[in-house]
Amino acid sequence: MTEGYDFLIIGGGSAGCVLAARLSEDPAAKVLLLEAGGRDRHPFYHLPAGFAKMTKGIGSWGWQTVPQRHMNGMVIRYTQAKVIGGGSSINAQIYTRGNAQDYDEWRQLGCPGWSYEDVLPYFRRAEDNDTHDNRYHGKGGPLGVSQPRAPLPICEAWFKAAAEIGIPRNMDMTGEVQDGVGYYQLTQRNYRRSSTSIAYLGPARGRSNLTVRTGAQVLRIVVENGRAVGVETPEGVIHAAQVILSSGAIGSPRLLQLSGIGPADHLRSLGIPVVLDQPGVGSNLQDHLDLFVIAECTGPHTYDRFAKPHLSALAGLQYLLTRKGPVASSLFETGGFWYADPDARSPDIQFHLGLGSGIEAGVAAMPQGGVTLNSAYLRPRSRGTVRLASADPKAAPLIDPNYWADPHDREMSIRGLKLAREMMRQPALRPFVLAERLPGQEVQTDQDYFDYACKHSKTDHHPAGTCRMGSDPGAVVDPQLRFNGIENLHVVDASIMPRVVSSNTNAATIMIAEKAADMIRERAPA
Repeated sequence: MTEGYDFLIIGGGSAGCVLAARLSEDPAAKVLLLEAGGRDRHPFYHLPAGFAKMTKGIGSWGWQTVPQRHMNGMVIRYTQAKVIGGGSSINAQIYTRGNAQDYDEWRQLGCPGWSYEDVLPYFRRAEDNDTHDNRYHGKGGPLGVSQPRAPLPICEAWFKAAAEIGIPRNMDMTGEVQDGVGYYQLTQRNYRRSSTSIAYLGPARGRSNLTVRTGAQVLRIVVENGRAVGVETPEGVIHAAQVILSSGAIGSPRLLQLSGIGPADHLRSLGIPVVLDQPGVGSNLQDHLDLFVIAECTGPHTYDRFAKPHLSALAGLQYLLTRKGPVASSLFETGGFWYADPDARSPDIQFHLGLGSGIEAGVAAMPQGGVTLNSAYLRPRSRGTVRLASADPKAAPLIDPNYWADPHDREMSIRGLKLAREMMRQPALRPFVLAERLPGQEVQTDQDYFDYACKHSKTDHHPAGTCRMGSDPGAVVDPQLRFNGIENLHVVDASIMPRVVSSNTNAATIMIAEKAADMIRERAPA
């Protein structure tokens, strides 16, 4: 297999689908997109509530972390998408961008062209927002961004509870101010998921210059004389003038190391010939660790009851007829941003109010139904790694977020959990909340909180930073996302973030791909 392409994109996730669509807009450019996962034919990929089943089943590679040495050896399930559209096909569809100061900080860290004012036009270009059209939001873009369709009265009560402890309501948390609580906008259009597979790749699939292959395993990037010339697959080598790696913050450093690009000592220990010694590949892993409060409700105030087969069927019928009800809900469309550290430069805690109690792994639904309040510290100082377990391309990688290696992260996370507990105890929620069940009244001391967290924590699914962008010699890619040390190779996904943004990461990943497409084509900025 020697057919050549102008652009070969490895990974059809949130970024890869955007790149394939944008780069194939030029009819003279021959574009190939390779995705190791499958097609998104299953209806659960498109129903807003379907993400809960996809992240645990056919939509995930089934990976997990290594034992977390700062959390009593806890092992955490680490969902990575195994489907076209990547995370945008299986996530909770929450549309947030981070804080403006996150991007200004990227610029200060040696990434010119990535300040908030630089990236805002790309956020706007991507959007087809059903509510806002202003300096911060756009209409007419590929990505559907919509108000939630299925909030419940307990959501409004939670907003009042937040106000009772001094947290204001915010009607647009991706607008001028991030602080406060409200309804998240969602990556949906017409009450269906708007993944990058649907929003970007769907309209582009008919182009004769674009080829999309799913179930396409890439074994390694082929490098000759310091230049990426293509990829090796089980069927043979595919050549390309430009190779773009978009396999995510776990997948991209994994494939680079399988290709002999990464920390030389690690590669040699696995018998992998070293093509380029780059210690930064797979280093600098950052992620948001999620802690949660679960309360039993006084009645059927959330969606727990719809887990029963007959009510589940009724919910499906309701969705088909009205586009409302539990199937139309992402379950986590309510939340907000506030402070664990009152002196933080911007909100450092994010909340997600889950409309059920049987949502988290290993936690059963409450008898009368319940509600979950998640809390995540947004700017962790701890750094982890992605390494190979073996030279076998089919082996799961060694994912080590190294949570709470820095004691500051532990302190801030526990402060966030305490704040979540306080919110759930406010008078506004008393008609809805019977009693807290987790952490439970026995959790009082800092040691109690630590022990609880080591049993009941999860990833927020926001890995970033493992192919860090920068201008210094240790950076993996430069601010144009060109790989340092290998020509004709780009990395475009969340792995390039110098620091993880202060929110969910999907919208930022789409922005990165929009901007990268312009830089790769050397087109004028949006």
